[in-house]
Amino acid sequence: MAIALENVGIAVRDIEEAIAFFTDLGLSVVGRDEVSGAWADTAVGLDGNHAKIAVLQTPDGGGQLELFEYIHPDAIETSPTLPNEIGMHRVAFRVDDIDAALEIAARHDCHPLRGVANYEGVYRLTYLRGPSGILVMLAQDMRSTSHHHIPAADEPSAHDRSTVRASDDTHCSPRRRT
Repeated sequence: MAIALENVGIAVRDIEEAIAFFTDLGLSVVGRDEVSGAWADTAVGLDGNHAKIAVLQTPDGGGQLELFEYIHPDAIETSPTLPNEIGMHRVAFRVDDIDAALEIAARHDCHPLRGVANYEGVYRLTYLRGPSGILVMLAQDMRSTSHHHIPAADEPSAHDRSTVRASDDTHCSPRRRT
């Protein structure tokens, strides 16, 4: 049996906000639609299923996200997933410049949960909260980039430089939940 990953689907609070975040990071919208009807009820397993959807693709064509904003039934708010919880965990992206990616994320009020880590000089990586509390991992392969920042021996660690704000570490959208 042949198998291939088609996409990762994520339910979001505000599809326009999520599209803006992911397209600013470099993904492109390859399709948008509104789905409903018996086929959608059967496929998803929800009676009266009605949702706005958008499919976004990475620039290399190798990955896709399918975003859903439910119109009916009402979306159910949940607490954002923690890094150690069982279930859908995160979406990860390899970037060629993590600092540039973090500048883009910051324009959406999304910041690292706890700074940027350096894994044995091979990867710089971080988790942040995207729209609707989505955990997003950004990773820069230090072996394949020429314009990366290598901290000096006396420079504070990424953990020391982090700007963790306890009340803001779980959301990036302007509509914060309490």
